[in-house]
Amino acid sequence: MSCHHLSPLAKEQVAEIYSYTHSIWGRAQADRYYSQIFDCFDAVAARRVVWRRIGAEFGADGYLCRCEHHFLYWRVTSDDQLRIVAILHERMHLLEHLRAVWEP
Repeated sequence: MSCHHLSPLAKEQVAEIYSYTHSIWGRAQADRYYSQIFDCFDAVAARRVVWRRIGAEFGADGYLCRCEHHFLYWRVTSDDQLRIVAILHERMHLLEHLRAVWEP
């Protein structure tokens, strides 16, 4: 996988994560966490992280990995690009949430 693209939902989720972190812990922490998330995207694209496959039987044929307090969900496109589909907080890591946000 050579690079990553974020779905519209993933872009929205990154913005929400930044906003929430900023409101609770301030700008410096929000900036750090934002950078960590994008570093994780890059690490996934470079295959430097451990990930698990999500089986189609769960309604989401793709992959996931942990990034700090969030789970990243993605698929690989036909041209071998990484498409980040969703970013869910560890407390939301339930199949129902994944099914609700997974793009066909």
